[in-house]
Amino acid sequence: MTRLVLPWPPSVNRMWRTVRLAGSQRTLLSAEARRYREAARVACAASQGPLTGRLKVTMFACPPDRRRRDLDNMTKAVLDVLQHAMVIEDDSQIDDLRIVRQEKFAGGRMVVEIEELAT
Repeated sequence: MTRLVLPWPPSVNRMWRTVRLAGSQRTLLSAEARRYREAARVACAASQGPLTGRLKVTMFACPPDRRRRDLDNMTKAVLDVLQHAMVIEDDSQIDDLRIVRQEKFAGGRMVVEIEELAT
């Protein structure tokens, strides 16, 4: 099993920005999402990846405060960074995905456990 402690992710609502360039619109990764991606990549650096089989991923969401949050809004940033940091090949490998809300943690964090499933 691989266990990673990642920084608190941005909401999917803040991950993308639409900008106008030369009369056309483009959707780009926001500055906040780029900062998160880099901090999470550093946290993943010691992992032995990429994992290539079918996967079970459990996320333990430790929010920075007691505000109400939709847990499903956190998964996109985490799964994307696991792929970007080459911990997994692609999030389509995931057959079992769980998100568990935990007690608040100063600054917030996402603890991710990844297990390869028997084929």
